[in-house]
Amino acid sequence: MKIALRYGLLITLGVMAWVVIAHLLVPNPTAKVHSIGAGIFFNLLEIAGIYLGISAKGREHGGKPTFKECVKTGVAIAFVYALSASLFFLILLLFLGPQLMAGEPGAQGQPLWQVAAAAFTGLFLGSLLFGLVYSTVISFFLARRQANSG
Repeated sequence: MKIALRYGLLITLGVMAWVVIAHLLVPNPTAKVHSIGAGIFFNLLEIAGIYLGISAKGREHGGKPTFKECVKTGVAIAFVYALSASLFFLILLLFLGPQLMAGEPGAQGQPLWQVAAAAFTGLFLGSLLFGLVYSTVISFFLARRQANSG
């Protein structure tokens, strides 16, 4: 559980740094850096965090963990990231207001709560889904192989 917390929160810290720096450098919330750039950066961070977390699990395990242990560790990291990033954006929305939501698709003409609910659902479920995929692929390369008996 420590590994999931450590690496999931590190991913979220990277996301927080990106959001703050990107919005300071490019104040227009509809700029591509806030949609395409953020999506690419967030996914690269998640891949790196899951890889580092699974590697740490291997060091903690004293060798290579099993495929199942690797996937469980990766998904736990993705869950911590999804939850903490969603909380970060919720706090940001509460304190700074809806101006950061202007870049969300369909933000104009819909109530803020609907736009925010869709964004948080997408962030949370997307992080979990991509985390499962990334964990599976990374685990394929990092997990201990069972010896063939025959």
